[in-house]
This record gives sequence, C-alpha cells and structure tokens, in this order.
Amino acid sequence: MLCWICSYIRVVIQSHHFSHLHTLFLSLSSIPMADQSPKPETFELSNGSMKILLTNLGCTIISLSVPGKDGVLSDVVLGLDSVESYEKGLSPYFGCIVGRVANRIKDGKFTLDGVQYSLPLNKPPNSLHGGNVGFDKRVWEVVEHKKGETPSITFKYHSQDGEEGYPGDITVTATYTLTSNTTLRLDMEGVPKDKPTIINLAQHTYWNLAGHNSGNVLDHSIQIWANNITPVDENTVPTGEIMAVKGTPFDFTSEKRIGNNISEVGLGYDHNFVLDCGEEKDGLRHVAKVRDPSSSRVLNLWTTAPGVQFYTGNYVNGVKGKGGAIYEKHAGLCLETQGFPNAINQPNFPSVVVRPGEKYRHTMLYEFSIE
Repeated sequence: MLCWICSYIRVVIQSHHFSHLHTLFLSLSSIPMADQSPKPETFELSNGSMKILLTNLGCTIISLSVPGKDGVLSDVVLGLDSVESYEKGLSPYFGCIVGRVANRIKDGKFTLDGVQYSLPLNKPPNSLHGGNVGFDKRVWEVVEHKKGETPSITFKYHSQDGEEGYPGDITVTATYTLTSNTTLRLDMEGVPKDKPTIINLAQHTYWNLAGHNSGNVLDHSIQIWANNITPVDENTVPTGEIMAVKGTPFDFTSEKRIGNNISEVGLGYDHNFVLDCGEEKDGLRHVAKVRDPSSSRVLNLWTTAPGVQFYTGNYVNGVKGKGGAIYEKHAGLCLETQGFPNAINQPNFPSVVVRPGEKYRHTMLYEFSIE
C-alpha cells in the first residue's frame, strides 16, 4: 500500500493540486492500523527432567515441574489456571517479575539528582512493586525462544519516562534458561536511555517443594546465608538499620524448620536478609537452601543481588489456584533476590540508581536436587 501512496503524493506535488493531499490524509486516517503490541501467550521450556510453563504477561512462571524422591514430576510453584486469570488481577504476584522497583518505597516518594518524584500508593502508605501497573502487569515482547538441550526464552519490555511516576525510559530484558537437567537460570538486565532512573527487579515465585496444592510450607526447612537483616517499621519498610540475626527468630544461618519461630514475627516472615556469608561460584553468591521432608526435594538458590526478601505468603487467603487448589496462608514461600527495599531513601543501602551508559544486571540460579 505504501508504494502507491508515495507515487500518488509525487504526482500531486508535481501537479500542484495540494488539496488532493488533504483528501488522501483524511482517507488514510480512517484505515485501522494493525495493533503491533504483543498479546499474552504461554510458552514452554522443557529438557526432559524439568518442565516450565511461562507467559509473557509479567514474565510469569505459571508452573514448574521437577521430580521428587519417587521420580514423579510435581508442580512446585503456586499459580492460576489461565492467563486470563492473571489478566484479571487475581494473582498476588504469583511467579512474576516485579518492577520497575521491587518491594516498598516509603510514602511513594524519592529524590534523584535534586528532583522529587511521587509514585502511586498502591499499598498505602507506600508504593509497592512498581505501582498500580508494574512490570508484572505488562505484556512483554518475546525476543527469542530456543529449544534443544538448553532451552531458553527472552522477554523484553520498554518502560517509558514517567510510567508509574518513575523517571527515564529504560529497556529491560529477562532470559529464562534451563542450563542443566535440574537448573534454571534467570538473567535480568536494564538499559536506561538518556536519563538516570532507579531499578530493582525481583522474581516473585511462590515455592512449595511438596507440590503447589500440598498445604502450607511450615514443615519445609531453610538455611539463609545472612548474618543480618534490615529491620522494618510498622508498614514493613526498612528503618535503615542493619540488625544481627543471632539470637532472634530471623537466624537461619543453620538449617531450621520454617514454622519453628514464625509465630514470633507477627504475620510471618516478610523481611530483607543481607547476603553476607554465603560461598561464591561463577560470580554468584549462595542465598538459601530449602528442603521439603516429604518429597526430599531441595532447592539451592544463588544470585548476584545483595539481598533476598524471605516471604512466607502471609497475605495469601483463599486464592483459587490451578487444578482446583485453594491456597491459604503460608501456602508458599518467596525468595526474592533484590536490592534492599527503599534503598533510594537510605544512603547507607547499596544504590539502585542506574545512569545512561550503565547497565543494570541481576542473575538468579535455581538448582534442584533430591536429598
């Protein structure tokens, strides 16, 4: 169609009948343009041992199946039955990537280079997980989907300057790769265009290694390689302090049953642990080891991030999940590796600012095994 339009314009200009151009443009304006925006779809990664179902809506892991001690595959992540259910907002951040900034920003305000910004208070009195329409509610473009021995999928999203109150355009990518029979790797990157901004992406999967529909995770045991946490105020925002976990219910430096001391921390765990004592390999630090006694499944998590939000599904209440499952309180646990919450307002926390010419990077490695 473009060829005849160009030819017609050339003839009109040569004949000086410019009124015809006005008629042409009016006609063109009535032609419906094809919608180029991506649509929510589902995609599978499988290598014979692990199988993952994802959607480009929020880069969400819908299901993840790994074998237990009996060799049978079980789905070990909480999720909903259909993409439409996620579109309707029925998921409490199940399986998605949250951003532009994960976790809470106090009072929804921050200052960057002398300019104050205000964000939606979608979890009053704070802004949570990027605002009303964070990255988890955006449909990402699928850049690449590879099959074979190490299948992978790469999603991309361009966030506009001013979106949900945040400054600067930034393009983000997320690549999920099955790097071995029992390993999932996630690589997240963000490249700002021409203004500084803040970014802190987190993967928000709820894990239940006994199976997503098996009840609560209080009998799971966990070890977290953190000697300290960032204590929080009454609205779950870090106070800026760094507190030693020794002698407190937050001490998971040795493997411990999750339910042992959970009643001593209010609704449950929802705290940022400072990753300061784990071993390192290939540029990643050891975050945590989770074990389910009933299936013998074990998850070891590694990351490049300085912190991890350990969350025990305290606000999950009667959520209708996959296959008729009903998820109640503590039905899953989250290990959201991240920059520290509210870091932009705490100068002693690692910075979450990224400037033009710089690149934000965040890698996570999930290793599954039987012990």
